[in-house]
Order: sequence, then structure tokens, then C-alpha cells
Amino acid sequence: MSGIHELIFFIIFIVFIGIVLALDLGVFNKKSHVVSLKEAVIWTSIWVFLSVLFYLFLLFFGNILHDPKSIEELQAIITKYRQPIDISGLSFKDAINFYNSQISLEYITGYLIEYALSIDNVFVMILIFLAFGIDKKYYHKILFWGILGAVIMRFIFIFISSALIQRFDWILYVFGVLLIFTGIKMFLDRNKHDKINTEKHPAVRFASKFFAIDPLYKGGKFRIKKGNKHFFTPLFLVLLVIEFTDVLFAVDSVPAIFSITEDPYIVFFSNIFAIIGLRSLFFVISSVLDKFHLLKVGLSFLLVFVGLKMLFHIYLTERGFTTVHSLIVIAIIIFGSIILSVIFPKKVIHNKGTTS
Repeated sequence: MSGIHELIFFIIFIVFIGIVLALDLGVFNKKSHVVSLKEAVIWTSIWVFLSVLFYLFLLFFGNILHDPKSIEELQAIITKYRQPIDISGLSFKDAINFYNSQISLEYITGYLIEYALSIDNVFVMILIFLAFGIDKKYYHKILFWGILGAVIMRFIFIFISSALIQRFDWILYVFGVLLIFTGIKMFLDRNKHDKINTEKHPAVRFASKFFAIDPLYKGGKFRIKKGNKHFFTPLFLVLLVIEFTDVLFAVDSVPAIFSITEDPYIVFFSNIFAIIGLRSLFFVISSVLDKFHLLKVGLSFLLVFVGLKMLFHIYLTERGFTTVHSLIVIAIIIFGSIILSVIFPKKVIHNKGTTS
């Protein structure tokens, strides 16, 4: 019976996200335009607000997701997803409240991780748009369809990962090592200025091999027709590169949230709210990019932390390290790097060799 409730809950969630996205593209952003900082801040605030509302929903009604009917069924769910809570001795009502507070905390912690790591994704997206010379008025359209595709890819990746974790415990340790390696690499490469080679990018080479491309088209369509033949446009190539990039980032961010919870639905919900908010966040971050120069350092420490948490999760749980502690550490790393960036601004080198 719980499987039916999970499916219904999931469908309602997807329909809700679909309605909001349809309003975004079909009503508020029907015409291609350059997104202003004010508009980006408003939409970012809306998505953060909706994310917080969902946190409150899980806090009071989260049990609806798996719909346990007894204390035994609830314990089975807790055991299945290895959640670090003990409901022994509690009444069913108190146990449900305790469980709801746990999954809501897991959700908001996972959301914060994904949202923070999405900032690094923004850096790469800016490079992609600049490399392809895309007009700014088409940024929103590409990001919309790119993130819509990312929702589908994250769904597949999250639930496959969950199935593997349920079957093979050692997968968590693989994820942990991967995150530590990525965090260290990010720290070592923090001052590098990457460039996107548009001709040699794997997604571009794939598309050029199997699709007819019109490299001279400058409009806002993904596909055009010339005579009796259809051609894909540079916008379509950029969309493919964005999707390819998101898959690479998912390899880091999704395992990072699995360090907080092994419930794939909670991982998915936190992931989706974060990456959908990435569209508006892109325009905010791109406007203040240089002011938070230590953020990449913070993200590297964040990845190393969640990687270590995965490697030593049994030891940490036995020592009483809870989701609340994870949330505190993650918040300190993220907001600490932002605050330090403001306190210690990056020195700008002028042409005459002076700094300011």
C-alpha cells in the first residue's frame, strides 16, 4: 500500500513543479529578453520561499509520503533508509512527529548542499554561454529546457543510485572517495581560468556527427527548416553541452545528498527544488560573481566534508553525530566562505602593476 502512496505523492509533486515551470516560461517569460538582476532576485526569492514551504509541509505531514499505518511499519521505513533516529518507547503519534522532523531536516540539509554546489555549476554555464557567443536574451530559454532535462536525468540517477546503495553497502564508500577526490581537485584548481573548446567538446562532436547543424543561425530556435531539410542550431548545441555538464555535476552533488539521507524521495525533492532555482540563481550569481572569490574554496571543503561523512558514517552515528550537526557544519562552510569573501576582497591587479 505504501508504494501506491509514494507514487501518488510523487506524481502530485511533479505536477506541481510542472505547473510552476509552465507559468514561468509560458506566462512570465513568454518573450525572450535579458533577465535583469531585480527580476532574477524576485524569482530566486520565490523558489527559496517554495522550498521552505515544502520543508514545512514535510515537517507537519511528511509521513504521507510513505504512509506508515503502525509503529512497526514506521520502524521498517526507518530501518530501510537507515535513518539515525530511535522511536522505541514512543507512541505512534509521537514517533510520526519525530520521523517528520527528521526527514524535513534531511530535506533542507540536502537542499542546502545541492544549492551550494549548483553555484559551481553556474561558473561553468557562464563559460559555456561566452564560448558559444550566445545572446543574453536567450539565456533563460536555454536554462529552462536544460534544467527540465536535468530533472529527468536526476530522477534516473537518484533512484538507480538508491537501488545500488540498498543492494551494495560499499557503494557509499565509493561515493565518499569520489567526493573527497573532487573536493581536493576543486581546491587545487580554484585559481585556474577554464576555457570551453566549442569544437572539441564531446557533446558538440556527438551532435555534429549525427545531426545536421546550421552554425550560422543567430536566432532563438533550437531547430529550423531550410527547404525540405531540418537543421539544429547553435542554441541546440549549447543545450546539449548544458545537459552534459549537469550529468557531470550530478555525479558529485547527488552522492553528497546521499551522505545525509538514503531515502531517494527526499534526495530527489531537495535536488529538484535546488536545480530549478538554479535558473534565477544564475542571473544573480553572474552579477556578483567576483565578490565571492572564496566560495569555490568553501565548496571544495564542503565536498571533502560530505565525503568523509560517507566514509565514517557508522563511526559518526555511534558517536551521536546527527543530521543537525551536518547542517551546522555545512552552513558554517558555505556562509563562512561568503562572509570571508566580503571581509577579504580579492585584490584587483591594474595595468601599472598596482593592486587595490
